[in-house]
Amino acid sequence: MFQQILKFTLAFVFILNLQWSIDTYGQDDTARPELVDEKTETLTNSALQWLATRQNEDGSFGSQQEYSQNVGITALCGMSFLASGSVPEAGPYSDQVTRCTEFLLSCSQANGYLVNSAAETHGPMYGHGFGTMFLAEVYGMSKQLEIQDKLKRAVNLIILTQNKQGGWRYNPVPDEADISVTVCQMMALRAARNAGIAVPKEVIDRAVEYIKKCQNPDGGFRYRIFDPAESKVARSAAAIVALYTAGVTQDDAIKRGFAYLLNERETKKDVEYYFYAEYYATQAYWHAGGEDWEKTFPFIRDELAGNATNDHWENRVTGNEYATAMALITLQIPKNLVPIFER
Repeated sequence: MFQQILKFTLAFVFILNLQWSIDTYGQDDTARPELVDEKTETLTNSALQWLATRQNEDGSFGSQQEYSQNVGITALCGMSFLASGSVPEAGPYSDQVTRCTEFLLSCSQANGYLVNSAAETHGPMYGHGFGTMFLAEVYGMSKQLEIQDKLKRAVNLIILTQNKQGGWRYNPVPDEADISVTVCQMMALRAARNAGIAVPKEVIDRAVEYIKKCQNPDGGFRYRIFDPAESKVARSAAAIVALYTAGVTQDDAIKRGFAYLLNERETKKDVEYYFYAEYYATQAYWHAGGEDWEKTFPFIRDELAGNATNDHWENRVTGNEYATAMALITLQIPKNLVPIFER
């Protein structure tokens, strides 16, 4: 009877979108959801073990020259371990999560900017967004007080650098904006809000308006408001996810976006952004639920599994750690263990 009451209580907390404590977080991580077949589970476990061996001594990830010790890649690798059920205090990859956290905190500048000054790369606000999201998830799950101050400053930097159109661009200045970086910051802000960090409603509202203004007549999304109306799967899926995380669920923009995605299931068409597309498309259909989710996830799951190289995934541009982390997060979304990847 006590166990039944406990399970009911935890389910109620989950529905309210409160943060799990270490005693409750990940307690169902041994269960395999129906859509995660045995082959996928075996591959995921092997890839997690491979990724753990790729962590640098300072806690960072990223071996590709341009993305060595990269903040964003480190955050995504950390997210893949969180998605498996590990947290800083428990789980087979608790040490990897802790070291990722320590590295990201070491990259925090006085103004809140999360950047590795010794290894800056193209589009550092991507790294800041993913880094802020990861720290928010860890803080929400474990309430480590040493994270709180730097997380608040990271969130404040995002708020202060939103441009007049409502979006964000590659660097922490409120000038230009593009849909991809904007989605990244919106996900970070949602994670922070979930963890109890205040985020002004008007910031989210303006970001939603920016996303909507990037939508094309075919339902897909362009890169920037004033760019040609060229739709792509990766950024269109990302835009839908951003709208969902902002609380926009019953809107014409969502319906039109899915109409576009349903006609463009072949995420391989975006060769350069393949893992990015799979990552966001899975989240988009997860939010939607229903028949489209049940049909689309197995398609993406099997495609990813077929593209694996033994125990990991490869990407010549951004690196194998990035590719493996994105694939792992994607394949583990049905496990429902990370708050930001929930309906």
